[in-house]
Amino acid sequence: MGCGIPTEYAAIRPGDTVVDLGSGAGNDCFVAVQETGKHGKVIGVDMSEHMVQKARRNAKKLGVENVEFVLGEIEVIPLEDNFADVVLSNCVMNLVPDKRAAFRETFRILKPGGHFSISDIVLEGNLPGSLTADAEIYAACIAGALQVQEYLDTVISAGFEEIEVLKKRQLELPRELLYRHNAREWLENPGGPGIFSITIKAKKP
Repeated sequence: MGCGIPTEYAAIRPGDTVVDLGSGAGNDCFVAVQETGKHGKVIGVDMSEHMVQKARRNAKKLGVENVEFVLGEIEVIPLEDNFADVVLSNCVMNLVPDKRAAFRETFRILKPGGHFSISDIVLEGNLPGSLTADAEIYAACIAGALQVQEYLDTVISAGFEEIEVLKKRQLELPRELLYRHNAREWLENPGGPGIFSITIKAKKP
């Protein structure tokens, strides 16, 4: 279970400056650098010193020179205004406590006319509280997910335009997990309300 790959829909062009928020070990950055090429650059931002160091080691092993990894939080991105042509994020925004701040920061670092491509988890309908709090759910990057309309409203409130949902796929939770939390409505209505992986794209005017 998980999100899609935001680079698939990112429309990265040669020479672009790309920022990956929540870059982890750098996997999406290494995909992006193939598209932006030697005249572009990719910056990965992650809040974990361990992951930043791991990503740097991975870049060194791969011999990639135009990728940089920096320590920082998505609510306060350590990059200047109007910096990036494209911002990526893969199943991270829903884990950020202040999502409005995260999207405002995303807007700030994008150049006018720049865009983001984000894969994330959203809800349609309400998860039982005990299920949301389950550690297994958090590990699957579901805890903290917003209702889909609230998520899109957050993007709009940050100033973005031309918002597109490019991909949407319902995720299945293990039946034993649902039984444990007595989440009958999720067991009996697999085609109804649920948890969805989406990829969205939006532009800074």
